[in-house]
Order: sequence, then C-alpha cells, then structure tokens
Amino acid sequence: MALATSHPHLIDRLPKPRGRLVADAPLGPQTWFRTGGPAEVLFRPADVEDLASFLAALPADVAVTVLGVGSNLLVRDGGVNGVVVRLMRGFTAIAVEGHEVVSGAGALDLNVALTARDHALAGLEFLSGIPGTIGGAVAMNGGAYGGELAQVLVSAEAVDRSGAVHRVDAADLGFSYRHSTAPADWIFTSARLRATPGDPLAIARRIAEIDAARTESQPRSRTGGSTFVNPEGHKAWELIDRAGCRGLRVGEAQVSEKHCNFLINLGTATAADIEALGEEVRRRVLAHSGVQLEWEIRRIGVPA
Repeated sequence: MALATSHPHLIDRLPKPRGRLVADAPLGPQTWFRTGGPAEVLFRPADVEDLASFLAALPADVAVTVLGVGSNLLVRDGGVNGVVVRLMRGFTAIAVEGHEVVSGAGALDLNVALTARDHALAGLEFLSGIPGTIGGAVAMNGGAYGGELAQVLVSAEAVDRSGAVHRVDAADLGFSYRHSTAPADWIFTSARLRATPGDPLAIARRIAEIDAARTESQPRSRTGGSTFVNPEGHKAWELIDRAGCRGLRVGEAQVSEKHCNFLINLGTATAADIEALGEEVRRRVLAHSGVQLEWEIRRIGVPA
C-alpha cells in the first residue's frame, strides 16, 4: 500500500502558518535508521502559537503525526499520510530558573543535561543517556541509567489536535514504565524539570560515565536505539540472546552483535526489512521463553 493519493495537493488545503510547510518531504534521512518513506506534508511550526493556530484551522480529516529527532522511530517505506509535525527552531530553548530547568520540547535530552551541569544542578544527568528530545521523553516517560522523567518532571505544556493549549502537572500524566496516559493527540511543547544544587565536577563525571557506558555497550551505527521494552522481571537483550538472535539478519537489517536489543541498518535496509527482523525476533523469543516482547520503537506510516 503506497502513500495515499486521494488528496494529491493536500498542501493546498492546509492553513498557511508562519512556519514551514513542505510537500513530499523525505523522512528517512531525518531518522536514525536512515530509511523510510516521505511525509505527505512536513510542518515545522515557528512557535507554540503558530502550532496551535495551524491545528485549530486544520481540516478534521487530515491526520497529524509528531516526529522528534527520529531516534526511537521507524518510518515505513510507504511514508506518512497527512501532516507530520517536527518541532525545531522555536522549541529548542533551555532556561534555568532557580533549581528548575525549563526546556522546549524540541531540545535534545543531552543538551538539557549539559545545561544543568553548567549551572551546577544535579539530578538530570540520566537525560544524557537518552538519544531523543524532551518532548518525546515526556510523552513516553523516557529513562536511562537509573533515572526517568517521572522523577524530575514538574509540569509540561502541550497542544492538542484542536489547537487547545494544556498546562499539566506531572501527577496528571499517569506515568508508568516508558508510558504516560497523556492523550494520543497531544503534542508536548515544553517541560519544567526539577533539579538540585550539586557539585559541578561530580555532575560532569556522571555524564562522562554515562557516555562511556553507552559507547561500550551500544552500537553507534544506524540504529533506532532500544527496540523492545524490558518485560517485567526480564532484560529484553538477554531473552533475545538466549533465543539465538544475536547477529540475525533480514536483508540489510541485523540484530546488533554488540547489544541484542538494538537493530541496525547495515546500509540499504528498508523499513520493511527492519520491521520484519523485529517481528522474527519477537516470534523466536516467544517460542523460546514464552515472553511476548513489546516494541519500544515507534513505527509510523504505511508499507510500500
């Protein structure tokens, strides 16, 4: 099934924002896997007001999908119908207010950790180990190296599909492991994070330790990061390894030899190759251990 052509000129039906609209925008190069089809229309809003007014005026039949930095994402080869929203300039500012860090949703998790370090604020070092943006981390309660968003989030702002702006406390987001109960149509635009005064050297040392641990244990090639959620009482990589999947290949997609919970694009893998490999891993793990792995990587769009 290829990209729908029922609206060959979708861009002509859309409201005119202050930000950028691009038709048939390639998405593969914007993801860490470096593969996948185009967005029917890509929208980069100028700021929160631009995003809200655009969504408020958007025809109700047009689907909206949010793209972060493309780290934990697989775009299927047929591309993504409707409008894909990417928060870039206008959503990357990071400010320190007392012992709190206020970040735009488009800011890299790493940059938030480094800003906190530069202001001698501790407790956000774990963010340096999450390869994504703050908006994505809030939506899925991102975590790594002993920390997660639920522990540090004070409040967040989001815009829904109708263009309404929401300001919510962390307690309202129903956080659990790699999950929040935020409505699916919310696009997070900013977050306020709690930190504590700390020793700059100790903070810098912890960030360096996390970077070293990631370099040692994870591939730095074309990968979408952690592929499957760790099931209760298990480590996904161990289940995958025991099921004999280390190094398993489908086309140019491979289970990493270095870390079994990472899938790699060896060069020319299609999204279909990567997804088929993931499903084969799930099948083998279920047959071997009786555990059903759940995808952590978000898969969007339609098959080619």
